[in-house]
Formats: sequence, C-alpha cells, structure tokens
Amino acid sequence: MCLAIPSKVIEKDQFRAIVDVYGARREINLMLMPEEVEIGEYVLVHAGFAIQKVDETAAQEALKVITAIIEDVSEEMGHAEADGQQSYG
Repeated sequence: MCLAIPSKVIEKDQFRAIVDVYGARREINLMLMPEEVEIGEYVLVHAGFAIQKVDETAAQEALKVITAIIEDVSEEMGHAEADGQQSYG
C-alpha cells in the first residue's frame, strides 16, 4: 500500500520544489507532473515525486483525515502501553 501526502509548494524551480506538510519542509522532484505547478498550490507527493495537483479544499480535507488517523493511532498506542502491552513502532 502507498500513501501520497498532500503538500503545499513553497519554493520551486524547473524540476524541483520545496513543499511543506505539517511544518516539515522537504525537497521533491517535479519531473512526473503532467502540468506546471505554482507556488501556493498543493500536490500529492509519493516517494519524493509530485504525482498530481490537488485543489486546496481537497488537500485540507485529506490532511484532516490523516491527522485524525495519527491521533487515533497515538491514542491506541498510549492505551496499549498503559495496559502493559508491548507497542511496536
């Protein structure tokens, strides 16, 4: 299974960009994009490559879902540790 994370483009040149997701900045490759990407737009990033543009509303909704999943997993891990179960990660 793969997961592409919506990321906001904050800098770019011809074939690379710097994106921000949850405050983390990362350099990505734009060579797989079929269309031009502008600063301020959101792209789906997988394995270091932008693979598709995403409109801001869809990106924000996806990030909310991802945040909720992270919070749920963290909560479950906290309960498992409190119950004396070993957690892996």
